Formats: sequence, C-alpha cells, structure tokens
Amino acid sequence: MSSMGSLKQGVVSRRKLLVGLLLLLYFYGGVLLIMDCVVVVSGIGVNWGTQATHPLPPSTVVRMLKDNGVDRVKLFDADSKYLNALANSGIQVMVGIPNEMLSTLASSVQAAENWVAKNVSSHVSSNGVDIRYVAVGNEPFLPTFNGTFIGTTLPALQNVQAALIKAGLGTRIKVTVPLNADVYQSQSNLPSEGDLRTDIHDLMLQILKFLSDNGGPFTVNIYPFISLYKDPSFPIDFAFFDSNSSPINDNGRVYENVFDANYDTLVWTLQKNGFGNLPIIVGEIGWPTDGDKNANLKFAQRFNQGFMSRVNAGKGTPMRSGAIDAYLFSLIDEDAKSIQPGNFERHWGLFYFDGQPKYQLSLGNGRNGLVAAKDVHYLAQKWCVMSPSASLDDPQVAASVSYACGNADCTCLGYGTSCGNLDARGNISYAFNSYYQINNQLDSACRFPNLSAVTTTNPSTGDCQFRIMIKTDTTAGAGERRLSRSVGLLAYILTFVFIIM
Repeated sequence: MSSMGSLKQGVVSRRKLLVGLLLLLYFYGGVLLIMDCVVVVSGIGVNWGTQATHPLPPSTVVRMLKDNGVDRVKLFDADSKYLNALANSGIQVMVGIPNEMLSTLASSVQAAENWVAKNVSSHVSSNGVDIRYVAVGNEPFLPTFNGTFIGTTLPALQNVQAALIKAGLGTRIKVTVPLNADVYQSQSNLPSEGDLRTDIHDLMLQILKFLSDNGGPFTVNIYPFISLYKDPSFPIDFAFFDSNSSPINDNGRVYENVFDANYDTLVWTLQKNGFGNLPIIVGEIGWPTDGDKNANLKFAQRFNQGFMSRVNAGKGTPMRSGAIDAYLFSLIDEDAKSIQPGNFERHWGLFYFDGQPKYQLSLGNGRNGLVAAKDVHYLAQKWCVMSPSASLDDPQVAASVSYACGNADCTCLGYGTSCGNLDARGNISYAFNSYYQINNQLDSACRFPNLSAVTTTNPSTGDCQFRIMIKTDTTAGAGERRLSRSVGLLAYILTFVFIIM
C-alpha cells in the first residue's frame, strides 16, 4: 500500500468471558476437559520482550502485570523462567517459537512433539500456566529475511499443531503465525483494493486455510509509527486516532487514521480469498519514546491512549465492528535489542527498563494510570562522565566513545532524541556512563584513558536522563563484559558527529 504498506503491525482489547462457551471443567495435574470451541474475544494484552542487559526479575514483572490489570501476555520464546513466574497468575499466555527454530520443527514431527512436551505440556499440567496460543515464528516473511523462512514456516506450523493434538491440547491451545502487515498490499490507498502479496500469495493461501481448518487466528503486527519513519511525506496526523487529517473515502467507508485503513485492508484481503470469518489478533501495536525525532513521550501517549480509548469503547473498524483483540508493544524497554531497524527499537516500552511508567496511560480497567514495579533495587548513586580535565582534542576520544557506544546503548543521542541537545562533552559523558552502568559500575568500566572520572553528582539535564542500572541476580560479582550487539557504520559516524558538535 502506498501510504500504509510498510506498516509493521499489531493490537488487543480487554477480554470478557462469553458465559458458558469455553470452559466445562478445568483442573491441573489431572484431566482437562474443554469444549471443542475456540472464540477470539476482545481484550488488551502486552508483549513482554526480554532482550535487556538488566532485566527485572520475572516475578516482579508478573506482579506489575497484575497490578496494572493486564490479563494477557505475549512472549517471544518459551523460556521457563518467565513461564514459571506466570504459573497460577490468572494471566493468559501466548508463547513464541523464534524463527531460528522453524527449520528444525519443520523437518521433524518428533522435534515438534519434544518442543511441545517441554515448553507447553509441562507448564500447563504441572505449573498451572494458562497457555492459549503458540506463535510459530515472528514476521517470517519480511523481505529482509530474503526468503529464508518461506519453506519452513507452514511445515513447522503443521507439526506444532499435530504435536498439540497428540498431547491432548489441540482444542485448548491454538497455533498462529505473527505476520508483518506487508503480507498484504493495496495498489492504492483504498482498503478495498487489498490482496495478498504476490510473491507469497500461494503460500499465504495455504496458511490461511490451515488456520481456518484448525481454529487459529490471523495474527498481524500493525505499526503506524513505521509508516511515518519510512516515509517523510506520510501525513503525521493520520497516524493518530484524534487527527484532523484528510480522511480516505473508500466507497462510502471513511478512514480517519491509518490503523483502521490497514486493518480493513487485511479484512478485505481475507474476504477476497475466502476467509472473511477468520479471527484477527493484532499481535503488536505501539509507539516508541526515543531514538527518533517522532519517537517521544508526547506522541507515544497520544497514540497509545487513543488506541486504548477505542479498545475500551469496543469500537471496531468500518469493515469489522466490535472490539479489537490486541497486544500492546511493548511492556518494558529492551536495551539489548538490535538497532538495525532504527535506534527507536530499544524504546517501545510503556515502562522504562526499571519498571517506572513513562507517561500517564489509562488501560481502562478501573485504574487511572500505570502502576510502577515494586521492590526494585538500584546500583549506587554514581556515574561515569568525561573528566573535567580531559580535552576534546585528545586523540583517544573518538575510539573511546565508539567503543562505549558499540558495547552499551547510545540510542538516546542524536537529532530529535531525549539527549539530542547535549554538547560534545555531554555526549561523551553519556556514552561513558552507559557503558559503566551496563557493566555494573565496575571500576574498570570507567577507565577510558585520561578521559573519564566517576562522580556522585547526577549529570542528568532536562529530559536527558543519565540512568543508573538496577541490581539483578547476576549483578554481584559480574565481570566486565562486552555486549553482543549490532553496531553499524552509521552509529560510528554519529559518534564522530557528537564529538565535533
């Protein structure tokens, strides 16, 4: 789609049980009897990503979810640490299978059975984890993957479904594939022109039939921010739900925001291909708060509150009325995510890395705002900064800053970001402190040659926060580590720009 096609996409609405439909008898450790019926109901959930250098303890996160009235969570893997924390929590779970596992699961039914036994059956039967979906892969047909997963996604989907059936969980737990919104397209701006992407058309038809035959939903990730990020001419107000931008009129159906238009492009696509009744889950939807000129607290609050207000009101789209089923992206910032898509990738959270809310947001569950994580413990109140006696002309500056940013997180530096107004010394200090904090304030992490010094005076200024890391289970006695991350040439170029500013 010209103004919508590049969207990365996803969303949820608050769940209400349809009385008498789903559950006949439910008890763990024994027999599980469930009606042979699956209904995707409206509800709001969140994506819980875990690519962080200093993650909150899983039990702390689960408590935070419950304190905020979140009753559904989507994971990107099936790590037992997080599933164990979700045991008997009353929170419904979508577990994930990473793309890297698709080949193994596609080539072996036994491998799929082993995976289900370890990551699903054991948690359902013994740990009381309320798993409802298995997400097989994550956006496997992105063009950036160059077709790597085209031959393995459907066979993996089939084998995991067969393994669930063999385990006696086929009626309770459904498979799905979270897909990017680029799997469907419109040659114009009109949703009614939507259809499957031509290069994967036949494969998508097979996946749609399989989901339909097995009661699985179509899961799509929808990201209006990405449309704005990729297209400088994209009308910014059209990305939000309270805009006054020019609407799109599609044969009498009026679209005042890009989410509705994109969602209905999918609805039209499903109808045209014979699957108009397939349930839709928005697997990811949200707005980042840093790392780009349009990624900020004001826009994120505007977008997410606008979306939540629609969800809470049970408002659908022109083509599909009724509340939308969605998962907000995401719960917490992840400072170890790849920044290949953009520096904003580490800043999607409703909460900062330490579980502190970023802005006022009502999830519509009787709470007026977000509730912070409890019992979070921080490292000492000290920072690593550029030494007052150090010179900007020191030949070691460039290499030191490049090393610090390459092994820490400097995504808050740059044009339009929260720390974009720092001077050269401030940029260098931010880089040094990020490296120092990620390495647990080790003395050796603040020994940039004749350039750095530890201070107990907080160097934060305005919106630019020089953050202190939290204590984790691995903090005590941890040795200095070089973090594994994607650091492109652009990051180094930006570093040099900071220095000469």
